[in-house]
Amino acid sequence: MSRPADWSRREFLAYGSILGWLPFFRPKRISLAGATFRIIRNGASKRRYLLIHGNEETARQVLTRHMEAHEGIAYVIQNHTRTVAVDTGQLDPNRMFSRVGAEASLRRLNRDWSPERVQSALHELDRRREKLVRALLPPPSGLLIALHNNSAGYSVTNEEAISDEKSIREPDNPHAFFLCTDPNDFRLLSTSAYNVVLQQHAPKEDDGSLSRLAAARGMRYVNLEVGLGHTERQKEMLDWMEWTLR
Repeated sequence: MSRPADWSRREFLAYGSILGWLPFFRPKRISLAGATFRIIRNGASKRRYLLIHGNEETARQVLTRHMEAHEGIAYVIQNHTRTVAVDTGQLDPNRMFSRVGAEASLRRLNRDWSPERVQSALHELDRRREKLVRALLPPPSGLLIALHNNSAGYSVTNEEAISDEKSIREPDNPHAFFLCTDPNDFRLLSTSAYNVVLQQHAPKEDDGSLSRLAAARGMRYVNLEVGLGHTERQKEMLDWMEWTLR
């Protein structure tokens, strides 16, 4: 589309915002600090999906294939490492959703940084965080689904003590579980043969994760965790959740 010669810059930008729903006006990526997410769109569903850790390749594979057959918008981090670059340091991208969580992650991963350097990085995150959050938030009655993979150091047992309710159907497979923030979703998910925990109320410790933010804002959120490499189990659980939750 050509731009009329007599249009002002303000008029052109305003017109573009009106037509923002057209495919060629939609952004293909969104970033916060060193975390850049590829945006995959399919249809007009209120579902939102997220892959936030680049080294969780099982979840990446399951989500990208899932989006070929299911409607919604997925945000898939482009790097293939667990952390992302901030300045010349590192940050866990699932700790950047609050200033407190981001500060703890920056200090832990960049022990040679001065307090001033940490504060500079935090200021940049504070300035741009809400833009990413607004993109990830589903519309009213929508659902945000995050896919994760874990290893020996983390399982549902880490979440049980800080959860409002729990349904442990597979105690011998603690690495596969749902973590949700909505009681109605918990009620439905707990009818499955899978492990489920409810964290409707954000735990007191703010670790900067998306699940803490979702609980604090009363947002419908489900985190689907399985062990790294368990592709068929993650696909099975994701498909079951799609059929069960509305």
